[in-house]
Amino acid sequence: MLSIIGFVTILAIVLFLLSGKMSPIISLITIPILGALLAGFSIAEIGLFFDEGIAKVISVVIMFIFAILYFGIMQDAGLFDPIINKVIKISKGNIVAVAVGTVIIGAIAHLDGSGASTFLITIPALLPLYKRLKMNPYLLLLLVGTSASIMNMVPWAGPIGRVGSVLGMDPTELWRPLIPLQIIALILLMGLAFFLGLREKRRIEKLNQKLAVSSDQLEAAAALDVTDDDVAPTKDTTLARPKLLWVNLLLTLGLIAMLVWGILPAGFIFMIALSIALPLNYPKVDDQMDRIKAHAPNALLMAAIILAAGSFLGILGGSGMLDALATDLVTLLPAFIIPYLHLIIGFFGAPFELILNTDAYYFALLPVVEQIVTSYGVESTSAAYAMVIGNIIGTFISPFSPALWLALGLAGLEMGKHIRYSFFWIWGFSVVLLIIAVVIGIV
Repeated sequence: MLSIIGFVTILAIVLFLLSGKMSPIISLITIPILGALLAGFSIAEIGLFFDEGIAKVISVVIMFIFAILYFGIMQDAGLFDPIINKVIKISKGNIVAVAVGTVIIGAIAHLDGSGASTFLITIPALLPLYKRLKMNPYLLLLLVGTSASIMNMVPWAGPIGRVGSVLGMDPTELWRPLIPLQIIALILLMGLAFFLGLREKRRIEKLNQKLAVSSDQLEAAAALDVTDDDVAPTKDTTLARPKLLWVNLLLTLGLIAMLVWGILPAGFIFMIALSIALPLNYPKVDDQMDRIKAHAPNALLMAAIILAAGSFLGILGGSGMLDALATDLVTLLPAFIIPYLHLIIGFFGAPFELILNTDAYYFALLPVVEQIVTSYGVESTSAAYAMVIGNIIGTFISPFSPALWLALGLAGLEMGKHIRYSFFWIWGFSVVLLIIAVVIGIV
């Protein structure tokens, strides 16, 4: 009964997120509460679950608020404008080149294994370029998220560390056989980016034809040093600080280095960086307050959504719904498919991201599957690799991912539209990688 209630609760939330008929905050807060009450938990118990969930996301919320403010200040000061103009000059407005370049940038940015810092680095820098070239921002999120998911196989990232703890193995040993697959995956993703870039170029050309603008005119304009008005017509150019460009760049590079180093909490790093950036670029207190007020709505809105997601995770995790759901999903399967259960779960790994969080998948589902298939002669590592490869590519289509909510906030996008745009591309990509893993002997 507990797993059924958990499944219905999660399904209802996913459907509401996909349909857009209920705001994320309301659905993430109210539906889990109703589910927990239906499961027989008291208000006091639900309150404890809430506390546990909020404790897990509060550091992300703090980082999110100050990161939005910091990168907003950098946008106002014009830090990314020269970079964007240079990239456009190099690509000469080549939409395909921008799409392929996004994959490379996303992979490099995710070398630290942190999804939050990856999006903080890539989205603010690339989003204006996508807007300037009229490219779909959901393509940006698809390419960065998939590239980061491939790099998420490194041992210092979350999934492999979780698998190592489940199997009692060194995560570095688990990672080494995956290195060839990562290389193959990045090459395939660049190929997919090339294809999607061509598709996007055709879409933009059709759009420009409707607007009586030829693609040649578009690319010729993009190859020039385009003004800030092309990025955002309402942007106040008086806020730009071109004389402080190198100082702002050094400050931002130092911030990124600190994020990668990890010696301080990310939220604290952004607090410090913001406290330097504001008076540096806008010495007057009134100007500082105006900049904070300008960017506060976006920061606070998405912070509220992340807190609501924390409540959601806390209630479903603390009530045991996630663990019960993970266990019952396995026990309900027919007996004749049990020897291939790890492959089947791996095949549906990406869809599982919509109904299970990372901890439930690796700490509740993986141990059960591994225990079952090893009794039929399947190696533990083979079972783990099948489940990891199938699931990890879908990391950033999951409403359970705080980093994805961060990315959506940075890009001003919606969860439901992102899932509709990216889901089948990501699922198909994960299935292809699983097949390649079987062919080359990883699984």
